[in-house]
Amino acid sequence: MFTGIIEEIGTVRRIEHGARSARLTIGAQTVLEGTKIGDSIATNGVCLTVTNLTADSFFADVMAETLRRSGLSALQSGARVNLERAMPANGRFGGHIVSGHIDGTGTVSLLRREDNAVWLAIRPPASLLRYIVEKGSIAIDGVSLTVAAVDADGFAVSIIPHTGAETILLDKKPGETVNLECDMIGKYIEKLLGSYPQEQSGITMEFLAQHGF
Repeated sequence: MFTGIIEEIGTVRRIEHGARSARLTIGAQTVLEGTKIGDSIATNGVCLTVTNLTADSFFADVMAETLRRSGLSALQSGARVNLERAMPANGRFGGHIVSGHIDGTGTVSLLRREDNAVWLAIRPPASLLRYIVEKGSIAIDGVSLTVAAVDADGFAVSIIPHTGAETILLDKKPGETVNLECDMIGKYIEKLLGSYPQEQSGITMEFLAQHGF
């Protein structure tokens, strides 16, 4: 479990490609503190298991499914990545519930400055856009953000200076890919309601309308 509050920007030092997999070596400092082999570190929002450690780096294996679902397949040596350790049970919940299980990727369509903030617009696939709601939560490359606007083509977030300085989001350019994890609550609700006929669950369009939804 993660919160989407990035602890450090790391650097990809090496990528060893398998037939459909990869092994990453990532240079870091802060996220190595207290970390042991077998612990989890979110890398651009993807939950990876630490398989080995040095004084200034960690290693992680990436399976084919993860490469298909995320933008990790496009990483190159020297790339900067957002890093966050798994949240401790006694930690502060500063962001939102982030599992590190990427739903898919989106494409950056616009970066536009507005006073002290930068608007970042993303075009996700329609299969993900359905779960993204205005003022809801979204994790972009592992960063917990509030959805500021949604339309038929995509959504946008507004990035404050601190977030811009502490993450790689402002490194992105139009056309580049970002990892997306939608708020899991919506997905669970959809799954549970879809498991029962409306007459059994008691939830119908009429019921929702009567109760202000």
